[in-house]
Amino acid sequence: MLRTTDKLVKRIFDIVLSVIGIGLTWWIVLLSWIIASIETKSNGLFIQKRVGKDEKLFNVFKIKTMRELKGVDTTITTSNDMRITKSGKFFRDTKIDELPQFFNVLFGTMSFVGPRPDVAGYADKLKGEDKIILEISPGITGPASLKYKDEESMLAAQDDPKLYNDTVIWPDKVRLNKEYIATWSLKKDIIYIMKTILG
Repeated sequence: MLRTTDKLVKRIFDIVLSVIGIGLTWWIVLLSWIIASIETKSNGLFIQKRVGKDEKLFNVFKIKTMRELKGVDTTITTSNDMRITKSGKFFRDTKIDELPQFFNVLFGTMSFVGPRPDVAGYADKLKGEDKIILEISPGITGPASLKYKDEESMLAAQDDPKLYNDTVIWPDKVRLNKEYIATWSLKKDIIYIMKTILG
């Protein structure tokens, strides 16, 4: 579990890095937003409620990569999802769609490294010692994100993607995130960020 001084160091690191990140990538975010707006014929910025620290809901920011289609299950996204746009596939492959989350980090609703923020129905249903995951801010990347970076392709190969996610992937993510919190260090956060950037 992170001590008070650990949380302070992590927060200062997040603020410094998010300011640098926004300064370097704002033009990519702007261009991507314009492209996504044209292709989806809607606001190219995707805003969705996610479960954050202390089980509080917050708005996560992403570049929109999917168009809305009626009658399509929206609970699980796979790599062959018919809603994904052409630009959206590129944004997902390059992680450009995640860049607006630098603002989430700056605002304090997210961290660079931590458990990925989930929609209601997962993190908010954690019980017992698993709830420790909700004691830190969710992250853009982390050990679980890196292990399951091809999650959408894995789900696409399953007969029942939601069942596989709920019984295999999600429990393993919980385990990895608990281990991350128990063994946290700034050095490890930097390593996770570098692994994410280098692919």
